Amino acid sequence: MNYTFQYGVVWRDFDVLIDGALLTFQLGVMSFWGGALIGLFCAAVKTYGQRVFGILVDFYVVFITNTPALIQIYFLYFGLPEIGIRWSGELCVVIGLTLNAGAYLTLIMRAGFLSVRRTELEAAETIGMSRLQQIRFVIVPHIAKTIYPALANFFIVILVMGTSIGAIIGVDELTGQAINLSTVNYRWLEYFTIAALMYVVLTFIASIGLALLGRWAFRVKAKVF
Repeated sequence: MNYTFQYGVVWRDFDVLIDGALLTFQLGVMSFWGGALIGLFCAAVKTYGQRVFGILVDFYVVFITNTPALIQIYFLYFGLPEIGIRWSGELCVVIGLTLNAGAYLTLIMRAGFLSVRRTELEAAETIGMSRLQQIRFVIVPHIAKTIYPALANFFIVILVMGTSIGAIIGVDELTGQAINLSTVNYRWLEYFTIAALMYVVLTFIASIGLALLGRWAFRVKAKVF
C-alpha cells in the first residue's frame, strides 16, 4: 500500500466543510423541532381525540415508519415536480425529515402521555383546567422529564443520519460538500475522514446542548452521549 495521505488539501477547503456542517446542523434542528410539534399534536389527538382522528394518526404513523426516509424525500424532490410543485433540495429534506420525525416522535410522546398519572389529571380538572391547559401545564412537563433522553437521542439520529440523505439530491450539507470536494481532487479518504470527525464534533455539541437544556428547562439529568 503506497497511498500517501494529504490532509493539507482538505485544510484548504476546510471553510467549505464548515459551511456544510452549519447547514447540517440547521437542517437537523428545523427537522427535529418541526417533528416534535407534529409528534406532540398527533400524540394528543391519539390520546384524547375522537376515534376517527386517531385512525388518521395511525395511518400517518404506519405509512411513514414503514417507508424509508429516502423514498419520502425522493417523492418530494422528484415526484412533486410532475404535478407542477417544485421545492429546493433543502426544503424537501426539511419537510421529509420533519414528517419522518413526527411519526416516530408520535410513538415516543404517546408513551409519555400514557405515563401521566390519572391523579395529576384529576387534580388539574378539579382546579378548572381545560384540556389544552392540562396538556401545556401538566402533561408536557411530565413527558419532558419522562422521555427527554429518548428525544435527545432521536435528535442525534436526525442530525447525523437523516440530514446526510440530502447529499443524494444535491444539498450541500456536510456529506454533500465532502462528495463535491473529493470528486475534484480524488482525495476521498482525507475528506471523508475529516467529515466523519466533524460529525462526531457536531454530535458532541448537540449532546451537550441538549443535556444543558434538559437540566435547565425540565430538570432532567440527561447524559452527554
